[in-house]
Amino acid sequence: QVQLVESGGGLVQAGGSLRLSCAASRSIASFRDMRWYRQAPGKQRDLVASIGSIPITYYADFVKGRFTISRDNAANTMYLQMNSLKPEDTAVYYCNAEELGVNYWGQGTQVTVSS
Repeated sequence: QVQLVESGGGLVQAGGSLRLSCAASRSIASFRDMRWYRQAPGKQRDLVASIGSIPITYYADFVKGRFTISRDNAANTMYLQMNSLKPEDTAVYYCNAEELGVNYWGQGTQVTVSS
């Protein structure tokens, strides 16, 4: 079992930046992949970015070049640096980790980008 807690969301103007954190209740070194998803009202939950234990990263096209995912295994934390934010980035952002076939989710953090 692991608990994931997101933080760092908030209200920001278009063009601004936010840094999301996902803190785990225990070591994340065993998680092969960790991911950020987002879900806007009335829409499906979309994969935003992922990072492997060997830090190979993936980004969805709609955030490529603006967002950076990273992980600090010593701090048991994953991050999402979001720059050049757009109103369409408004959503609840969730962190996710999978271990031995079990998916763990955080409670989400709201990001709102005003135009």
